[in-house]
Amino acid sequence: MRLRSLLAIPDLRLELVTGHGELDRTIRWVVTTDLKDPGRYLSGGELVLSGLVWRARPADTEIFVRALTKARVSALAAWDAEAATIPADLIEACRHHGLPLFRVPEDVAFASVTEQVMRRLSTARAADLTAVLGRHRRLVAGATEGAGLGPLLDLVGRDLGMRCWVLAPPGRLVAGSHDLPDALSPADLVRAFLTAPRLPAPLPGQDLSILPVARDTTSRVADWFLVCEGDWTEWSAERRALTSELTAIVAIERARSDDRLSAGSRLAQELVRLVVADAATTEILPRLELAGLDAAAVIAVAASAEHAPRPDELCHLLREILPTGSAVGLLDDEAVALVPAAGPDHDLAGEIRQALLVLAPGLTDGGLAVGVAKATTAEGLRGAVKEARHARALAAGGTDPVRVVGPGELATHALLLASVPDDARTLFRDRVLGPLRAYDEAHRADLIRTLETFLQVSGSWSRCADQMHLHVNSVRYRIQRIEELTGRDLARLEDRVDLFLALRLR
Repeated sequence: MRLRSLLAIPDLRLELVTGHGELDRTIRWVVTTDLKDPGRYLSGGELVLSGLVWRARPADTEIFVRALTKARVSALAAWDAEAATIPADLIEACRHHGLPLFRVPEDVAFASVTEQVMRRLSTARAADLTAVLGRHRRLVAGATEGAGLGPLLDLVGRDLGMRCWVLAPPGRLVAGSHDLPDALSPADLVRAFLTAPRLPAPLPGQDLSILPVARDTTSRVADWFLVCEGDWTEWSAERRALTSELTAIVAIERARSDDRLSAGSRLAQELVRLVVADAATTEILPRLELAGLDAAAVIAVAASAEHAPRPDELCHLLREILPTGSAVGLLDDEAVALVPAAGPDHDLAGEIRQALLVLAPGLTDGGLAVGVAKATTAEGLRGAVKEARHARALAAGGTDPVRVVGPGELATHALLLASVPDDARTLFRDRVLGPLRAYDEAHRADLIRTLETFLQVSGSWSRCADQMHLHVNSVRYRIQRIEELTGRDLARLEDRVDLFLALRLR
């Protein structure tokens, strides 16, 4: 901002007293001071505001003006409220040292001058920086490799005082101008991003705003997003233009990231298809080696989504959360990954569940199902992939947003249930539990919950009564009613098994 712009701000009504030939000087900052020698607090380019409290006698004026000139300030704006004038010695000193001097009207507060000037400075910097980022975007788009997002975010933070961060699901910090504030966790930011009714959106309780990177082309649970300081609804048009340029650059960098993975993706796709096709181990081994996988310890993973994210986005999501070196391919609508095993006690299913739970708030339309097999060698990969896909099918029968079935759950009745056709599952469940459901709906009797609790405590009357906060006689009455309605005797093991399996098919 140039000094001549001060004269064009109608609300300030500043009057130039001396320095008519210096109006092309630029203002970098605004400082208010009443120190006689403020030089050590100035760094050049400031508009200095002063009420002249420092002036006890005319000799003080020379000290003050010389300090401003030495610090290379742009101009002085002053008014002596007590004397209701600007002293002649101050005017002469400013003329002598070539320092432009403005008179501030008596009814205009220095705070108003600061606010008006700083607002225009911020707008000008945002516009300049938007142009810089626009040029950078064109440069990045035409280059083989981008320079990364870190320097750009540093530029925004340094020139505009607006800290910014880029995050990827499920909470990986891609880049940032500073460390995230201690009060904010990546999981909190992901949750806010996924649950915001509309984007961009201010973050409730924080002076931050969240912006999507590729909302028109990418499911929200798979999109990168930008977090910037400030309330988006209060930004100027220039600052909004700046963040629009910034998100465009982030989108380019995200696309570049995908491109860098494309060669590995093709290899992974080929490897997965060879394994499923039961290719010879001699054909699989070289590709395992190219993918960086140890043929002696590999874990197969299968995943699917009912609606969002799309299959290709699900592959990207798995690459985000799986250990480095994993090979992820696509079989129809199902993503299949081969993952390096970290050891015999590697709880990969637990790690995947923990990572995906961050995305649960955004999985309101179906959710994710993931199956994990036990670690195997190259010779057992086809069986491991089958095992992972069976586990995924079992997980798909759940209702939670994130369902992960690990190898420990595949040695139970659950695997058998997963292999039963849907119509047979529904028929068995309705025939066994249908009378109880109808009775509960008609009488609010809670028989199904009583049955489930009774079986969970291995048929203990007292423990069942304690858990349900009932008298033991009430439990006995309910169990008797269950036996009458279902035609089954809960003292017989086979009847208990029928009821247990029917409950598991709900």
